[in-house]
Amino acid sequence: MDSVVRLVDRWVEERSIPGAVLHISLGSRYRWQQAFGEADVSSEKKPFTIDTRFDAASLTKVSATLPAILTLEARGFLALNDPVQRFIPEFRHRNVTIAHLLQHASGLPADLPGMERSVYRDVMEEAFRQELLFEPGRQVLYSDLGFILLGAVVERITGEKLAEFVRREIHQPLGMADTGFVPAESERYRIAPTELYRGSYITGEVHDEKSYHLGGVSGSAGLFTTAADLARYGESWLQPDGPVVRREWREICCAQPFMGRGLGWEVWHGQEPAPSCSHVWPQGSFGHTGFTGTSVWIEPQSKLVVVFLTNAVHFGRANPIRRLRPLLHDVIYSSISGVK
Repeated sequence: MDSVVRLVDRWVEERSIPGAVLHISLGSRYRWQQAFGEADVSSEKKPFTIDTRFDAASLTKVSATLPAILTLEARGFLALNDPVQRFIPEFRHRNVTIAHLLQHASGLPADLPGMERSVYRDVMEEAFRQELLFEPGRQVLYSDLGFILLGAVVERITGEKLAEFVRREIHQPLGMADTGFVPAESERYRIAPTELYRGSYITGEVHDEKSYHLGGVSGSAGLFTTAADLARYGESWLQPDGPVVRREWREICCAQPFMGRGLGWEVWHGQEPAPSCSHVWPQGSFGHTGFTGTSVWIEPQSKLVVVFLTNAVHFGRANPIRRLRPLLHDVIYSSISGVK
């Protein structure tokens, strides 16, 4: 991993990122993790450790909401082709299905305009009222709103908060003890600060404004986790039936991607531009990214799982993380496989 270490060390030295935690596993044959740099570059100078917890941002979609929906489907509480309106009558679009939301093919807008952390918005009510931008299933537009609605579907079916259902049914069975929504005050010392807001860094509260107005818990964002926990979750997608992930889920979610999207996961299938795993990774690789600087990528052939967590937004929203991720994954895969 010398070339990987040099690369990330250079990014920290150049202040492209404050620091990071990187976890790489290759089936049962190889496991490597390392922390780089400092989580807080202000006067506190808090070094990263492999146990640092991160605001996972949109990794919440695939490591909380997606398995929650698939669990309910496996237990017969819903079908992927069910209309969302079956569970949320207030949602007006009868032709939008659960699968459309999972694949970002619903026609819903990407976001709500003009979100401000300090000005309360009824995010759920606004999501219900949105007009569709295109006919469902015709194209893909990545939408936080779709996954916010999926989180609401879980809550309507189960009668409990998304955070509680996911903790009991997904994260506890997988041994993800450092993963959850709305961290306790006592845990803040372990959490990487995100963006500077009104003179102080957001720490231990969700960065995403929509999730913030939903109390820190939504189907789109809000999860806090560690690299080791996310690696454990990623590895569960490469194993036979386990305590959570079922054998058929990978086929359901990744076998028929549309415009780069499976159900929940982003899937590399030759589209341009290549996703953040880079064009070097084999087609069929799948993963996801988060706005704060997080990512997980999974390559089924070699059972490679790469979790790269950084609080890139600590340096502001114009940070270079989208350009850096493909470079990192290129070097990792080339180092492991010999492919250039």
